[in-house]
Amino acid sequence: MDTGETNLELIFLPLSIFLLLLFSAFFSGSETALTGASRARLHQMEQSGNHRAGLVNRLRDKHTKLISAILLGNNLVNILASALATSIFISLFGDIGVAYATIVMTVLVLVFAEVLPKTVALRRTIPVALFVAPLLRPTVFVLSPVVMGINYIVDVTLSLVGIKGHDGDTDTLTDAAQDELRGAIDLHSEDAGVIMHERYMLDTILDMDEVDLEDIMVHRKNVEMVDAEKPLREVIDQVLGSPYTRLPLWKNNPENIIGIIHAKDMLRALIPLAGDYEKLDIETIATEPWFVPETTTLRSQLNAFLERKSHFALVVDEYGALMGLVTLEDILEEIVGDIADEHDLAVSDVRLLKDGSIISKGDVTIRDLNRQLNWALPDEEAATIAGLVIHEAQIIPEIGQAFIFHGYKFEVLKKDLNQITELRVTSLDL
Repeated sequence: MDTGETNLELIFLPLSIFLLLLFSAFFSGSETALTGASRARLHQMEQSGNHRAGLVNRLRDKHTKLISAILLGNNLVNILASALATSIFISLFGDIGVAYATIVMTVLVLVFAEVLPKTVALRRTIPVALFVAPLLRPTVFVLSPVVMGINYIVDVTLSLVGIKGHDGDTDTLTDAAQDELRGAIDLHSEDAGVIMHERYMLDTILDMDEVDLEDIMVHRKNVEMVDAEKPLREVIDQVLGSPYTRLPLWKNNPENIIGIIHAKDMLRALIPLAGDYEKLDIETIATEPWFVPETTTLRSQLNAFLERKSHFALVVDEYGALMGLVTLEDILEEIVGDIADEHDLAVSDVRLLKDGSIISKGDVTIRDLNRQLNWALPDEEAATIAGLVIHEAQIIPEIGQAFIFHGYKFEVLKKDLNQITELRVTSLDL
C-alpha cells in the first residue's frame, strides 16, 4: 500500500468513525426519548393534530420491535466504529494499537454516544421524540427482517421460563397504564400538586374494578322497607314521610321483596283518588325489583345503572339472600365523597377528639376513614371498622377491651348484643 492510499485511509476512516458515532448517539437518544416520553402528553398532541406525535405513538405500540431495532442499529454502528478505530491504531502503533483503540473508543462511545445524547433526551424528551420519529421509522422498516428473527429467539427463550413476550397483551398494557397513573397521582400529591380529596377521587376511579358492592352497600339491617300488609294509611305515611325516595316493598317476610315503591309514583297515583286513599293498590304502583350479586364491581354496576337508566338495586349473596341495597348515589359518593361543611368530618358518626383520636360508630366503613383521615387501614378482610376489630382479634370483644394492630389502638366503647357499636381509635404515631 503506497503512502497516498495510507493518507487517504487516515482521512476517510476517522471521518467514518465520526459519522458512526453520530448514528450511535442518534440511536441512544432515540431509545431514551421514545421510551421516556409521556404517553398522555403525546396522545393529547396527536388529538390536536400533531402528526409526528401520532407517529411516535405508533412506533411505541410495537415496543419490542422498536427497542430491538434501536439496539440492533446501535450495536452495529458501535461495532463497526470500533473495528475501524482498531484498524487505524494497529496501522499506526502495531499490536499495541488494539489497547489504544479500546481505550479511545470506550471514552468516545461512553461520553458522546451514550451519556451525552441520553442526557439531552432526558431533558428534552418530547422534542427529541418528535424529531427522531420520522428518521427512525424507515430504520425500523429496513431492520425488520433481522428484528423479527431476534424477537422470535427472544420469545422462545422467554416462553421457556413462562414469560409471554408480546406487545399486544391488553391486560398487561392496561395494568401498566394504571400503575403509571397511580404513580403520577402519588408523585403530584406529594408535591402538593393534587389536594388529598382529589387524590382519593382519582384513586377510587382506578379502584372501581377492585371494589365490590358488598364494600359500599347499605346493609340490610339499615334498609328501610315497607310491609305490603300494613294498613294502607300507614304505608302512605311511611313512604311520604321517609327521607328516601325509593323503598323496597315486602310481603309475608322481609326476604320476599315484591317491588320498589317510588314516592313520586305514589303521589301521582294518589292525586286522581281525591282523598279516597283506600282505592290505592300499593302493589300495582311498585316497580319490579332489580337484584344484583354482592360480588359485582363498582364499575360494572355503574355501567349497569347507566344502561338500565335505573338508580336502585338490591344486593343478594350467592344463596339469593338479601344483603342490602345500592344506589347510583352510593357509587358516586364513593368517588367524590359525602358533602359536609368545613367544620365536619365527611364521615358520618365520627368525632375527632382534641388528642387526635376518634370516636367512631362500628358500622363506619374503613374506606371512608382512610379517605378522610389519610389513614391506611386494610379493607381486604372487613368493610367496617367493627368488622376489622373482630377479624384481627378473632373474638367478639367485650366493652373496655383494647387491641393494637396496623399501627392503631382500638378500644371497644359500646356494644349491642354481639355487635360493636362504638369504638375509640388512636393512631400510635400521635
